[in-house]
Amino acid sequence: MRNNIKLTAGIAATAALALGLTACGTSSDPSSGKDSAASADKPLVVAASPTPHADILNFVKDELAAKAGLKLEVKEFTDYVLPNTATQSGQVDANFFQHKPYLDDFNQKNNTDIVPVVNVHLEPLGLYSTKVKALKDIKAGQTIAVPNDTTNGGRALKLLADNGLITLKDGVGSNGKLSDITDKKGLEFKELEAATVPRALNDVDAAVVNGNYAIEAKLNPATDSLALEKADGNPYANFLAVKEGNEKDARVRKLATLLNSPEVKKYIEDTYKNGSVVPAFGAVAK
Repeated sequence: MRNNIKLTAGIAATAALALGLTACGTSSDPSSGKDSAASADKPLVVAASPTPHADILNFVKDELAAKAGLKLEVKEFTDYVLPNTATQSGQVDANFFQHKPYLDDFNQKNNTDIVPVVNVHLEPLGLYSTKVKALKDIKAGQTIAVPNDTTNGGRALKLLADNGLITLKDGVGSNGKLSDITDKKGLEFKELEAATVPRALNDVDAAVVNGNYAIEAKLNPATDSLALEKADGNPYANFLAVKEGNEKDARVRKLATLLNSPEVKKYIEDTYKNGSVVPAFGAVAK
């Protein structure tokens, strides 16, 4: 049985309050040598999306952590904001749920200083539908749901453009916005929070769904998607992240090593055979 800790509304409020108090100093301040030394014996608390992030972390916790001398605690979050605010405030020690373009945008907008530690996996974005069977069946007048956050929204539009459903301004790449569409080809778009997009599938004609949310919605990227982001050369690796200054925490280093271990690679490949999650071991994200 898992020992994951689900985030409650009360904890969320605490995270928001703590974020505002960070500048005043807390017991988790990495500048305090005494606290840093004491932290070596404490569990490393990591915020994560339920699937596949928490699943991967729980594999590490159950199968690898004890031998490495690491105490690991996993907290599940179901959105893309609270894991970062909780990491910034010190409520958790690290998080595992996001890619670099999203983190860069988050840091800029929220004046946070969270940094990547090590890449772990890729989750290809996909276009899904309960109403049409193929890309050629998507016609003018139909509605497509896309994530409303800056990075995943742009990524979704690039997927649509790469598959001929829309045309984007030259050079926008994966940074496009709806205003950058030069030819909608008669399509309408509905922007939604990424986590809610799968639940809208029956209300729209098609939807671009993030890999982790596709898995949670029991969608199989290999067989259910109308179009799927290519994994090769994909810049959207998901990684372990911490507040700047905590990268050298011995517990963080241990977890980073375990997340890039042959055992975790095999776990990912054996668990997600449908191509929804792909190992992305290698250089630290930049």
